[in-house]
Amino acid sequence: MHPALWVSKTGLSAQDIKMSTISNNLANVNTTAFKRDRAQFQDLLYQIKRQPGGLNTQNSELPSGLQLGTGVRVVGTTKQFSQGNLQVTDQPLDMAINGRGFLQVETPDGQIAYTRDGEFQLNSNGDVVTPDGFPLVPNINVPDNATNVTIGKDGTVSAVVDDQTAPINLGQITLVDFVNPQGLQAVGNNLYKATTASGDPNEGEAGLAGLGTIEQGQIESSNVEVVEELVNMITTQRAYEMNSKVVSTTDQMLQFITNNIG
Repeated sequence: MHPALWVSKTGLSAQDIKMSTISNNLANVNTTAFKRDRAQFQDLLYQIKRQPGGLNTQNSELPSGLQLGTGVRVVGTTKQFSQGNLQVTDQPLDMAINGRGFLQVETPDGQIAYTRDGEFQLNSNGDVVTPDGFPLVPNINVPDNATNVTIGKDGTVSAVVDDQTAPINLGQITLVDFVNPQGLQAVGNNLYKATTASGDPNEGEAGLAGLGTIEQGQIESSNVEVVEELVNMITTQRAYEMNSKVVSTTDQMLQFITNNIG
């Protein structure tokens, strides 16, 4: 079978994966703190027909040789952790990270997951939890009679209790960072889990050691750029069409040979 068919087949598969990545980005354009994905391509193995630098004669060598590629593949997708725009909500438990870092939450299986989604609420016990009910780590408990909850840029949480003039300290929210955030495993629900590729989490106080600050009453929007994704969609569609054209053209060449040689 003609090798061009298999080469173009890999191109079709790769462009199909890239289109899926683009569609997921666009689907999450309004997801809080969503980070866009980018597909990474690599060329496949080469068939070396004539070795570059091989001797053509005793005194001359081939300057380039003859190398035939076998196609392309998507080697991975990477999260782009650029800062999304901050939107003011004026909700006291909403918080956005301005800069590097992740918030910690505890999942039902007792493990720690990481997020930049700062839309928090209170459960029936007064604990600060995610919309799915996962408690914030370190745990912050807000008393029933607490008013004027304040979250400082360094993560310090305070509130006025029983109409007292002096607020009381309810705890401090810490942030964590990773050497390689792209190595985090996305598990859905705006959560990530650490892997060997991401490295161990480095916990610290917001605003120190390169960590971002916590902005109360704001949330981070998705960093998806709609126009950029639409342009990527057009280029991906055209690349898919060109690869399908190669399949059609190769089929015509084989059909010509079949009909005219015999």
